Amino acid sequence: MKKYIAFMLTCVMLLGLMAGCGSTEPAETPTEAPETTEAPVVEENDADATEAPAEESSTTSVLDKILTSGKLVVGTEAQYAPYEFKDLDANFVGCDMWLAQQIADALGVELEIVDMSFAGIIPAVQSGQVDLGIAAFTMTPERAEAIDFSELYETSEQYLVVKAGNGSVYTTKESLAGLKVGAQKGTIQSELILSALPDSELFELEKYPTLALEVQNGNIAGLVVDAAVGDSLVATSDGQLEVADFHFSSEEANFGKAVVVAKGNEDLLAAINEVILQVVEDGSYQAAYEEAVELAASMGL
Repeated sequence: MKKYIAFMLTCVMLLGLMAGCGSTEPAETPTEAPETTEAPVVEENDADATEAPAEESSTTSVLDKILTSGKLVVGTEAQYAPYEFKDLDANFVGCDMWLAQQIADALGVELEIVDMSFAGIIPAVQSGQVDLGIAAFTMTPERAEAIDFSELYETSEQYLVVKAGNGSVYTTKESLAGLKVGAQKGTIQSELILSALPDSELFELEKYPTLALEVQNGNIAGLVVDAAVGDSLVATSDGQLEVADFHFSSEEANFGKAVVVAKGNEDLLAAINEVILQVVEDGSYQAAYEEAVELAASMGL
């Protein structure tokens, strides 16, 4: 019996030992789903949107700008009587300024005039600083490549203004050979001297009054200028200037005055031409020209 009990105890111990040495599978740790970030919904007016909506491209013509603003801005050089100058109250006057007012009235807008150097007017028109330029502009092929011209509103002979007593001396191109002949910087008169007087030396200054002084002082032989301006310079020189007996051919100096407008503004150009054709046909521009000549003379210009 003792042996039997001992045998049974041994079996129980062996079974317990086997149970303790057995391996059990560990509980599987649940795999967490990876975090996902949903892309935010971008509203059309979201300031942080990576792609901004395409802007609508629009172009506004100069005429549209003028009508919207209610103002016509004209560039000029107001020291060229009788075309453009200032009266004793510093008001812009002259036949060109009269024409500018007619254009503004036809468009139903106010007129604003900007006084600047002559050479700066065309660049100002091109850049939009002014809407158009009116300053006794003469159309040339070179200018026409950069700017558009209106119909002609006036034509003028070109004078050679010289020191009193030299009117019968400088009568030919040969008599001016090797001498300085003046013109306002950037004008058609400068080009005329270069083309028609190739043996003379071009002398340029910004203003005609200072050029006239150069002639009076004998520093240059003469200056080339529109007939109306030449008459004014002579009349106010106290007898120190005169018009030379010198004439450019019609092929050399067939000049006419026109308004300048930035290219691509056919609607504005058409409106300007309508005014010009009217004032030339009815004689009102010529009347304004004669009135400006009288005013300039009364002011000693």
